[in-house]
Order: sequence, then structure tokens, then C-alpha cells
Amino acid sequence: MQKELKVTWIQADLVWENPEQNRINFTDKIENLSEATDVIMLPEMFSTGFTMNAEKVAETMTGDTVSWMQDMAKRHDAAITGSLVISENDQFYNRLLFVEPSGKISVYNKRHAFTLVGEEQTYSAGTKKVIVDYKGWKICPLVCYDLRFPVWARNSEDYDVLLYVANWPKPRIAAWDTLLQARAIENMAYCIGLNRVGIDGVNSVYSGHSAAYDVLGNRISEITPNQEQVKTVTLEKRHIEAYRNKFKFLNDRDQFSIT
Repeated sequence: MQKELKVTWIQADLVWENPEQNRINFTDKIENLSEATDVIMLPEMFSTGFTMNAEKVAETMTGDTVSWMQDMAKRHDAAITGSLVISENDQFYNRLLFVEPSGKISVYNKRHAFTLVGEEQTYSAGTKKVIVDYKGWKICPLVCYDLRFPVWARNSEDYDVLLYVANWPKPRIAAWDTLLQARAIENMAYCIGLNRVGIDGVNSVYSGHSAAYDVLGNRISEITPNQEQVKTVTLEKRHIEAYRNKFKFLNDRDQFSIT
């Protein structure tokens, strides 16, 4: 078991519906990392921006972006995670991939479609929560709008880290800040939220506010709003163990099932 986990998050602007250029841009950022890391986080729909033009930009699980993620993970000996538009079985998914250096891929399809812009009309919703066991750490990866639904994120699996990748617009950024902290507190887990910056192809504005919280809800790292920036945070198993053993709040959680 690895006692520490280094997570690098890349808060970036995205080139609208241009997977090739986004891969080039992220390659440059990853190649210039200043230190070794265990996990590299990319935003939601990092290859295109948050687009409803799925037919135009969708890739397959054997496409260029998935291959690029596998190559980057292997070359840098770090897992890479982020979501992209995937076509499979005549359906489109806003799919998060957690790609390990070995080439292993864990898949999470976004559960909560953002109905405010009609995401449910284009993308099929996921039905399964995914817990990734990586280097002895249990990681729960979720996507953007999932943040507003605490039941889906509830720590029934005793996971260690909750990851959110997002395209969360600036007008509602106060909710982003508050809910990330709340998810950390109620689940007694590290919580990291990575959001994009810039303006997309439908003129939505994004301000970042990427941040990491410990199991008590203390903000332990953040990225400067409205700027492209790369940051690495070190998570510690002993922090989780110490406070879960001291307070034991998770022992009192409700038992439930989701249908």
C-alpha cells in the first residue's frame, strides 16, 4: 500500500471541438510537469469542451484520444483521468476514463445529465458508480453535475478520494466551491474538483476555482481562478485513518440502495 498519493490537476482552457489541438496542448503541459506524480486529472470533455454536437466529435474506445491517454500514462508512469465524448453501441456517453500506466482502463459514464442545456437528449446516462483501486487507494471519480447529488457520491464503499472533473460555468461557481467542501466533509474523504477556464463555443464562461479539500473540509490546495495552471497535491493515508478513527462519523451513515 502506498501511504501517499500525488495528484496533479491541470486547469486549462479548451479548444472548441478540436480533439487534436487539445491533445497537443495537454501533451505540452504534461511533458513539462516539474515533479513525478501518481494521478493526472484533466477536465470534463477535455478534448472538445462541453459540446452537444456528439455526432461531430465522438470517438470510440480505440480512437486517438483513448490511445493518447494510454501513451501518456505509460510514458509518465502515472494514471490519467478525464472525460470525453464516446460513441458505443449506437449511443453517446460523457465518459470518464481512468487510464493506468499498465494500459488498464476503468470507465465511468456520467450519471447525471445536465438537463438545463439538454445533455440528456444527446448523452445516455450512466448507471454504475465506479471505485478505482489504484496503488492501494480507493478512488471515486465523478463528473461535473454529479456534484449536486450527494446520495450518488455517498461514501458507502469507504473510498479515500473523491474526484470531480468539470466544465462548471462562472455564474454558479459559488455552488461549486460550497459543494466540493460539503462532499469532503460528509464523506470523510479527500475531495478534489478540477474545472476548466476560458470561454467555450456557445459563449459559456468558466473561471476554474479548482481546489482540494481534506476529510474535515479544510481547503489544502487551490488553483488561481481564471488562469491556466498546473498544481500537484500530496494526499496522506494517515490523515484519513487518524480522523476516521477519531470521529467515526461514517459508522453512523444511513444504509440505502439506488435504483
